[in-house]
Amino acid sequence: MIVGVPKEIKNHEYRVGLVPAGVRTLVAGGHSVIVEGSAGEGSGISDQDYMEAGAVVAGSAAEVYGDAEMIVKVKEPLPQEYDLLREGQILFTFLHLAPAPELTRALLRQKVIGIAYETVQLDDGSLPLLTLMSEIAGKMSVQIGCHWLEKQSGGSGVLLGGIPGTGPGSVAIIGGGSVGASAAKIALGMGANVTILDVSLDRLRYLSDVLHGKLVCLVSNSSNIEDAVANADLVVGAVLIPGAKAPRLVTRPMISRMRKGSVVVDVSIDQGGCVEGAVPTTFDSPTYVIDGVTFCCLANMPSAVARTSAFALANATIPYALKLADLGYEGAIASDRALKKGVNTFMGRLTNKAVADAVGLEYTPLD
Repeated sequence: MIVGVPKEIKNHEYRVGLVPAGVRTLVAGGHSVIVEGSAGEGSGISDQDYMEAGAVVAGSAAEVYGDAEMIVKVKEPLPQEYDLLREGQILFTFLHLAPAPELTRALLRQKVIGIAYETVQLDDGSLPLLTLMSEIAGKMSVQIGCHWLEKQSGGSGVLLGGIPGTGPGSVAIIGGGSVGASAAKIALGMGANVTILDVSLDRLRYLSDVLHGKLVCLVSNSSNIEDAVANADLVVGAVLIPGAKAPRLVTRPMISRMRKGSVVVDVSIDQGGCVEGAVPTTFDSPTYVIDGVTFCCLANMPSAVARTSAFALANATIPYALKLADLGYEGAIASDRALKKGVNTFMGRLTNKAVADAVGLEYTPLD
């Protein structure tokens, strides 16, 4: 199979879909890899590194899309890439279709086999390709929140960890999955007061056992969320329903009760956001203010640590990419239930029910 790796063109997206180790794995398996020139530059990978691994370096994205039977990316295609996709081509990347009806229609129109990293799901419910980026985004959410809390950044001037004689700041984390747990680790490590909310009592028990510090674990309901948000200097949105649009759990009235200069970092913005008023932002314009509260809703937050992110993601995706290359999409999907759950679009049909419900289009079971 010919595997193509185009350069990411999303605003300040520096990650790349395959690293040289992945290229070597595919080439050793008898496959060909074509990489767009300078695709790995943002992750510290040169064209020479790719060539030494066995890849062919192409001069344009059109050449990569035109030759490849499978496209391996990081982020969803942008409008200028839609027409480069073609019928029967495998697109293996983060798609996040629930809040993106235009992209969904484009993939259906082009009749691609759209396999989304975020919906590849093991039998135990875990999401092996999403988890790594969720962990990075969770850790970064507190780091970013600290920056925007600083007075010169427009924040309230609160140091989350506090100092002896002055109390620490408070962090409210909505959702106790990979993002929430990673955010809590960093915030607790700083010495902040941390409240984490989740609908699962079992998950809350687990977090209470493994996370130590000033931690309060609460069942996620409107009353508890309202109290936690009102007392927070930093709110981290970390809600995920695989494939589906994130529910808006934090309302505008809740935000209005926060102290001026407080910060919201909504990591769930890829799936539409869990905070009312949250809209995607970019690294060129990362924040905006509602009711005196700073919102930061970066849709590709892990790109800020592109080298770490690219290598971490590639470690997780390459076994699935190799299986798709070795067996073709039909054989790979038939042999791997987790990969099968990743199929969002198939030859003009929408095959993920959560996405179909979110975008209001007809759902067709993959079988």
